[in-house]
Parts: sequence; C-alpha cells; structure tokens
Amino acid sequence: MGTLTILILPILGAVLLAWGIFQVIMDLRTAKQRRVVDRLSENAASAGRRDKQVKESLLRKRAADAHSGFLDSVMSRMQIVKRLQSALDQADVDWSASRMLVNLTAATLGIVAVLFFLQIGIISLIGVGAATFCLPLLWLMRRRKKRIKALVEQLPDAFDLMGQALRAGHALAGAIQLISQQMPNPIAKEFSRVFHEQNLGLKIEDALLNMARRVDQMDVRFFVTAVLIQRQTGGDLAEVLDKIGKVIRDRVQLLGTVQALTAEGRLSGWVLLALPVVVFFACLVVNRDYAMTLIDTSSGRIMLAVAAAMDLMGMAMIKKIVNIKV
Repeated sequence: MGTLTILILPILGAVLLAWGIFQVIMDLRTAKQRRVVDRLSENAASAGRRDKQVKESLLRKRAADAHSGFLDSVMSRMQIVKRLQSALDQADVDWSASRMLVNLTAATLGIVAVLFFLQIGIISLIGVGAATFCLPLLWLMRRRKKRIKALVEQLPDAFDLMGQALRAGHALAGAIQLISQQMPNPIAKEFSRVFHEQNLGLKIEDALLNMARRVDQMDVRFFVTAVLIQRQTGGDLAEVLDKIGKVIRDRVQLLGTVQALTAEGRLSGWVLLALPVVVFFACLVVNRDYAMTLIDTSSGRIMLAVAAAMDLMGMAMIKKIVNIKV
C-alpha cells in the first residue's frame, strides 16, 4: 500500500500541476474578452446610475442656491470660498464651500474648547486645532489632484471617440452623450453634466464653457475653444479633435518621462523630511533625557521650531526644483 501511494501521488501531483497551468493559460487568453463583456454588460447600468447622479446633483445645486442662508450667501462672496468651491467641484465632492468652512471652524473651536477644559498645553491646542482644520483640506486637495490627473489622461481617448462619432454622423450633443455612456469616470461624469445642462435649456456652448471653468485645465480649454470656433465658422471638428488628442497624448507621455527622471529627487525630499523626525523619536527611546532637552527648555523649543521650519523649507525647495512644467 505504501509503494502504491508513492507511485500514485507524483502522478496525481503532475496531473494537477498540468491542469493548473492549463487553467492559468486559458484565463490569460480570455481575460481581455471577459473584461470587454463585463464592460458592455455593466455599461448600461453604470451609465444610468451616472446620469441619475448628475441630474440629482444639478437639481440639488439649484435648490441649494435658491434656499441658501444668510451666512452662506455672505461667505459665498469671498474669494477664498469661490476657490474652495472650485476645488470641491474638481474633486467631485458634492459639498458647499461656505458650509464646509463653517463646519470646519465649528468643529475646530469645539475640539479646542474641550481640550482647553481638559487643561491641555497651548502647543497641543494649536496643533490639534490646526490639524482639525487643515487635514480635511489636504485630503480635498489630494483627491482633486488625483481626479484631474485621471481626467487629463482620459482626454485623448475621449477625443478619439468623439471624432469617430462625428464621422459616423452623430451631432455634437450625441457625441457628448456617447462619451458619457461609454467612457469611465471621471471624464464620463463631466461630459454627462454638459449633456444634461444643455438638455435643461442651456446652450451647448455655455455648457462647455462651464465645464472648462469647472475643470480649469488647459487641455479642456483647447477642446472647448476648438468647438466654439467650429460652431461659429465651420470646419472639420473631427480632424481638430484628432490633432488635439495626439498633442495631449504626447504631452502626457512626456510628463511621465519627466516624473520618472525626477523620482529620485522627490524621494530624496521625503527622506530628508522624515529623517530628523525619525532620529528625534529614536533619541527618545535610546536617551530620553538628552532628547527631552529640546522640549523642556526654552532654547530647545526654539531650536526645535527653527529645525522644523528649515526642514519644511528644504522640502519645499526640492519640490520646486523637481516640479517641471510640461
């Protein structure tokens, strides 16, 4: 029985290994087809959900503008609120900028008041208050940057699809609707908003200008300018879109090359930023009395503040050096 087991187990293992390799090869062959089928099957449902979200967002924004309170109306006139609202729109966050600032201020004051009654130190109060107010804004800026980058990378494919739709006989509004249905987010949502705005009675030129102001990217402004000129003077818009798409695709490729070449500099900046902090906490573990000199004495706190400021300045200078505009 033991000899029979020794003979059968290697054969069984070889058969299972061959079967596993065969399944992996078949999965790799059919993965692309399966992705296409999944995209086609989910496309209608996702487009319907996206259209519903855009319609609800437009109607909700109109209702909010009509019923905004006195504080919201006063704050909405401030320049910083307008910039924050633009960042919210670019990040696809359905919030009001004035209400966000009011809520952040109230949350910051509430947390600081609670810590004050708990007799927390003044430096800790300032740090917690600044973190409470600034961390949501930093998260918003990061989300905005990520979404805008993804949208710009999708522009060449969107322009190619629009050019093909125009050559096939679709009108401009139909081509925009096609992009909103066939392309993924975030570009699909922006073009879906343009389509629904012109459906609600706005001129398509004004809807495109709204998108250009909302996205605030040079590539989108090129596209909107080309469409406006073509609507006034005529011409082959499909060919213009092909050329714009090619320029954007080459620029995105060049930007990727620049980021790859400057990756070492950016990594050096983060290492230099984190190294003093890591060394300080290491000193707290190894020799606590020596490290606490920077906290317990007034001269140590001044040195710590100066070191932190110089560390941040060095990071900003490195980031400025490696930030090459393309």
